[in-house]
Amino acid sequence: MRCRDTIVVMSRPVLACSVRGCGLPLKRHDAHVTCPSGHAFDVARRGYINLLQPQDRRSLTAGDSREAVDARARLLAAGIGRTVLDAFVHRAISLDLEPGATVIDIGSGTGDALAEMARQRPISGIGIDLSTAAAEHAARRFPHLTWAVANADRRLPLVDASVALILSLHARRNPSECARVLAPGGHLLIATPAHDDLVELRESVMGERRHRERADTLLGEHEPFFTLMDRSTVRERRPLERDALLDLLRSTYRGGRSSEATRIAALLQLDVTLASDFFV
Repeated sequence: MRCRDTIVVMSRPVLACSVRGCGLPLKRHDAHVTCPSGHAFDVARRGYINLLQPQDRRSLTAGDSREAVDARARLLAAGIGRTVLDAFVHRAISLDLEPGATVIDIGSGTGDALAEMARQRPISGIGIDLSTAAAEHAARRFPHLTWAVANADRRLPLVDASVALILSLHARRNPSECARVLAPGGHLLIATPAHDDLVELRESVMGERRHRERADTLLGEHEPFFTLMDRSTVRERRPLERDALLDLLRSTYRGGRSSEATRIAALLQLDVTLASDFFV
């Protein structure tokens, strides 16, 4: 998707103060960052910046749990989901960004997508996630990139028209905020689970074969701000053993549901479809 905004972008800091009513650029000073109004945020020992404001969290443990983050990391380490991630990164690289362009990954999770893109292209990468566990995980593995904790559903802690590309890999996003921070000609690359993603696992656990179509809703939400350039689907089907199936459940919030415990206990091996729809 291409941003319709026409604001002129200038060379300047990208991260912005998240204090309500501020939004001024942040500057790094060793172990903290500050804005011209004097608001300061510490850089955690693990290497990430926590910009989350109290009103932007619903609980003290907002976002993915450490268990969910670790489960996703184990799946990727085993190559599960790698086909979708690699295709996503390949599509991002094909947009032919200028060297050093700012790329934002909202809902960055384990950080693998942004890190893989940075490995293949010279970019300035910033990952934003609501989960401190995710930010800590990403910062520990990829310290050469910037990782921040913030609620991307509300206001992105980014300067207006400062970003060349926004990545959203199975994450929630605020369309108007994405449009605000993108520079003229900037792109938003979205991946959402396709209608048959994990359909076999859902059938085994929930007892019914549900296909979930998300495209129409997504396009309707973004149409006021973006023009669709293209869409595609990446799909693979592979046999998975019990440990991987349990990690898939942990990463999709179903692993701990007592109402489905009996069916989950019976999971031993299953051929599972992993599929994502891409929108540019």
